Amino acid sequence: MQNFKHIYWIATLITLISGLLVYTNVNDRIVLDPAEADEFTLDPAEFDPDDEDAKIFRYSKFGRKDEAVYKRGTRESDGAPIIVASSDNSISTVTTPLTADPTIFQNVDWEWKIESVLPSGDMTKKDGDDFAARVYVTFDYDPSNLGFGERIKYNLYKTFTSFEIPLRSLNYVWGNKPDRVGDTAPSPFSDWVQYVVVKSGNEEAGEWHTEKRNILEDYRMVYGEDPPAISGITIMTDSDNTGESTQAYFGPITISKE
Repeated sequence: MQNFKHIYWIATLITLISGLLVYTNVNDRIVLDPAEADEFTLDPAEFDPDDEDAKIFRYSKFGRKDEAVYKRGTRESDGAPIIVASSDNSISTVTTPLTADPTIFQNVDWEWKIESVLPSGDMTKKDGDDFAARVYVTFDYDPSNLGFGERIKYNLYKTFTSFEIPLRSLNYVWGNKPDRVGDTAPSPFSDWVQYVVVKSGNEEAGEWHTEKRNILEDYRMVYGEDPPAISGITIMTDSDNTGESTQAYFGPITISKE
């Protein structure tokens, strides 16, 4: 009976973490050289959900869960290319693996729009841990800096996957009704993921908005330390925990120097 409980606990942890973390291969990244560029833009015009080897905006599913749908679209107001993301009790991501120094490439800005937030969404609860739109920034955190218990958990995850697992992540989210702009909180599944609420509720839904955040300052704010190298940028629309439906739209994402 004890062995069964142990196996069940391990399986549960793996299932939970698979819905939280974006996996990147360290040898498969775009490297931002500050001597050669001041900024780098992820252009939705280059999005191809069927290209498994795409350098930017690479589609990734989450295990056996139903998949959110990402398509390339066109913004009505100006004809600009966009990514249209739809989720119906589902989850998946579009990821760009890259390497950048956050003390140099400090800023990330992006354009987004949602149709509506999730009625049951609440970032403090596991069954409410869904968002119409997220922009992730992940980091190359050294596992040796983890506490004893966290190292055990990390090694457990590594037993079941060959991917690099980001141990630090800034999750910029369009929060649901209970989530207030400016709020920060750990994911209810793991404090390896930290939420920063940039927009919230339906008052500004249906309109395009441009956001700009300082990655260095936000990382220091939520983790209380300086960040390691950036390992990737990801967009996500998910509703697998609430079982509800939503749609979001993403424009260009740019990472740039201060």
